[in-house]
Amino acid sequence: MASSPPLLLLFLFLCSPFLVLVLVLVLAPPSHALNGEGFALLTFKTSIREDPGNSLLNWNSSDPNPCSWNGVTCISALVVSLSLPKKRLVGSLPSSLGSLTSLRHLNLRTNRLFGPVPSGLFAAVGLQSLVLYGNSLYGPLPPEIGNLAYLQILDLSHNLLDGSLPYSLIQCKRLKTLVLSHNNFTNSLPDGFGSSLLALEKLDLSYNQFTGPIPSDIGNLSSLQGTVDLSHNLFSGSIPPSLGNLPEKVYIDLTYNNLSGPIPQNGALENRGPTAFIGNPGLCGPPLKNPCSSDVPSSNPFLPSNYSPSGVEASANLTGSGRTKGLSRNAVVAIVVSDVIGIGLIALLFFYCYWRAISSRENEEGGNSDKGTKCRKDCNCFRKEESETPSEDIEQYDLVPLDRHVRFDLDELLKASAFVLGKSGIGIVYKVVMEDGVTLAVRRLGEGGLQRFKEFQTEVEAIGKVRHPNIVTLRAYYWSVDEKLLIYDYIPNGNLTAAIHGKAGVIAFTPLLWDVRLKIMQGIARGLAFLHEFSPKKYVHGDLRPNNVLLGMDMEPYISDFGLGRLANIAGGSPFLQSDRMAAEKTPTQQSDISVSPLVSKGSFYQAPEALKTLKPSQKWDVYSYGVILLEMISGRSPVVLLETLEIDLVRWVQSCIEEKKPLADVLDPSLSREVDREDEMIAVLKIALACVQANPERRPTMRHVVDTLDRLMNSR
Repeated sequence: MASSPPLLLLFLFLCSPFLVLVLVLVLAPPSHALNGEGFALLTFKTSIREDPGNSLLNWNSSDPNPCSWNGVTCISALVVSLSLPKKRLVGSLPSSLGSLTSLRHLNLRTNRLFGPVPSGLFAAVGLQSLVLYGNSLYGPLPPEIGNLAYLQILDLSHNLLDGSLPYSLIQCKRLKTLVLSHNNFTNSLPDGFGSSLLALEKLDLSYNQFTGPIPSDIGNLSSLQGTVDLSHNLFSGSIPPSLGNLPEKVYIDLTYNNLSGPIPQNGALENRGPTAFIGNPGLCGPPLKNPCSSDVPSSNPFLPSNYSPSGVEASANLTGSGRTKGLSRNAVVAIVVSDVIGIGLIALLFFYCYWRAISSRENEEGGNSDKGTKCRKDCNCFRKEESETPSEDIEQYDLVPLDRHVRFDLDELLKASAFVLGKSGIGIVYKVVMEDGVTLAVRRLGEGGLQRFKEFQTEVEAIGKVRHPNIVTLRAYYWSVDEKLLIYDYIPNGNLTAAIHGKAGVIAFTPLLWDVRLKIMQGIARGLAFLHEFSPKKYVHGDLRPNNVLLGMDMEPYISDFGLGRLANIAGGSPFLQSDRMAAEKTPTQQSDISVSPLVSKGSFYQAPEALKTLKPSQKWDVYSYGVILLEMISGRSPVVLLETLEIDLVRWVQSCIEEKKPLADVLDPSLSREVDREDEMIAVLKIALACVQANPERRPTMRHVVDTLDRLMNSR
């Protein structure tokens, strides 16, 4: 009988960890008792069966509070955050976590938690972020989630959750991130989904079993960014035109659903490639090759509903019964006769050309080659010009790597997460994150136009051979009639414009130190010098601006977009290019077979004066643009300076300051005033910049000379 209590405790331990915790708390000495929040967290510890990394090793009941425990953050001795991601914890979620009244953040992603999401968890009504990504949780999402009025981030992706989304979810009106991908959710989205969750910035519902129509009120979510991913579901019906009301930079992924009908061509849905709609056999109209039948109303909101694709109005009259009258006998005879006459004329023309070809061959054999040449020209009516043939009718549907390190294919690229980085006259640029974590930048060039594949292939492969530490590397490309993609390395630290002036809408801004600026200046110069003298085709960039100078993790510069204008012109058909060309007719621009998009607005202040007189860019253009960038980095000013009510370009402003003998402090960026020990270097760089922006191109230095000067400056320290 003496052994009964231990056996009883063993039985309780195996059957109920919670009862064991209660016994521990009852028997513990009062002087070492945890506060109530510590008790709740110990309940979580007892629900964990495996902790291979000993993440919960220092969770001890002898502590007065849990604020020193791994993964626990407190404010005023109250638990505000529990974060234990990627700890390989095996166990379940206890309801007791809901008793943490001050809990704001719960992050248990990428563990091996199983079981249902307990409704008691949502008693922690102050939760702002709930991240349970990458576990094995199953069952429905409890309706009590609607209690979380302050919730901003909800990521339950990569679990086994099922059932309908609770209607109460729309009560979480502060929700900014909703990621439910890779679960088994079913049925329609709750009514009012788009009308209520107006703060949403990220929405990913992919890889579920949602059914029913896509709610039209999703178009109200004007704060969305990146990719709205509704792919790999069972959504049916037509695509609501209201989706076009989403911000234009948003990429809408509707692939692999049961959608049908025409694709609206408005707003955010306009000018999208077919990759956003594949896997929906019932969809029709552009950008797909599947045309809509005549009885389907036009998806273009700018066309009348009675628009006929042939452009000819129906000539049949309707009787009172609503039936269409048949053609009269005379009309039928007239049509047949005209067809016969037309066929006869075509046959005569064919035999005439055939006879001339035979005659030319006989004349060539007899020595009369001139006449034969003339005949061949006459008979070209049945031949397309070689330049009109879409690359010998070649149409490519696979990704072409330009680098042996490319380990992905087109399917993997299309399945990756994509976020819009920007939109310009040369198309849209996306940040693409592959499943293995590799991040790429993908630029869409267009969807139609001239199909000169061989020319495009030659040009893109030449660009792909350019390798330099200060030039963005082109890794692969994809060409088809409907889609042209360029795949680059992703450069993570934004562009030089944001580094000099800060990001639009972001108040916090840390100006660059002089050493960082000098490093960037030197890197740009080296990249340009390489393009000018050592690249396979001795490229001219033609559109160098801070916007296309990207910055790496250590603020090293990368020149991007060289040769892009040429590729865009070959690809053709880009609506952005067309609009730019229309603007170019009103504004002097620089265009050539190597230039990028026309320079307009602030971009025009980076172009050399001679660009207004000639369309062919030269290396001296790039030198001038580089000089303007140096002035911008030295002064911290925009390329156009506002003086009271007068606008003046930065070059003229700096030159006027020097002519008026103003102190150097008036020209320098005020944030550089603290680095007075580098004033001599700043003056030296200012002299280089002024040499680069000389009005006479012959007086500007070469980029190799600029590199040598900067190297000497750095070595003289």
